[in-house]
Amino acid sequence: MPIRTLIVDDEPLAREKLRGFLEREEDIEIIGECRDGREAVATIDRERPDLLFLDIQMPELDGFDVLEQVDELALPTVIFTTAFDQYAIKAFDVHAVDYLLKPFDRERFRKALDRAREEWQRQQTDQVKDQLQSLLAEVASRRSRHPDRLVVKTSGRVIFIKISDLDWVDAAGNYVRLHANGESHMLRETMSRLEERLDDSQFIRIHRSTIVNIERIRELQQQFHGDYLVVLKSGQRLTLSRSYREKIQHLLDTSL
Repeated sequence: MPIRTLIVDDEPLAREKLRGFLEREEDIEIIGECRDGREAVATIDRERPDLLFLDIQMPELDGFDVLEQVDELALPTVIFTTAFDQYAIKAFDVHAVDYLLKPFDRERFRKALDRAREEWQRQQTDQVKDQLQSLLAEVASRRSRHPDRLVVKTSGRVIFIKISDLDWVDAAGNYVRLHANGESHMLRETMSRLEERLDDSQFIRIHRSTIVNIERIRELQQQFHGDYLVVLKSGQRLTLSRSYREKIQHLLDTSL
């Protein structure tokens, strides 16, 4: 992946010299040149370069002003360029990876560029690590909220039931009855707690004592007085409580 690089200098000859050096580097992509600080701020915010060669002394906004006005999230790796060495300490205070004192030769330029490459690669590695950690945390969070199986212990046996195999669930006192693959299993759990553990994009409560796998619903049948029955693909008929009717109707309408 090329290092997207922006050149900022108010002197045309200085920009030309940097461009000539950079064009010889295979991993560098020059995305633009800016002639002053205001143009640089706009370009950095818009283009989000990886590397910035930034002159310090420029009209209106100097190099330090540019960095102050750029969105912090858009700040690239910075190499300062200047004809005056009194800015060196301040340049490193703003975390520049190097400081090129004009006139500089190709060898000094390469040293600065190598430092910039190392910093850019470190940032890329850190970014990948952060993204991976975020992904793992999200997966762990989803698994804790929505397990992919339930564990039923009965008569000295431990039975693992895949959530995707569940057809429907009904309440049975202090237990819930899990209906899956043509069998029923008792699990010591409350309906409310089980409902929290199930993915609400896959399971819906149709009655105070009934939860249904949406994918198992074949049809809704209207009964007398506006009541409905939920008919599953297995032929099982379940009562749809009036208090849950609007919720299931909306869900079915949006899934069509």
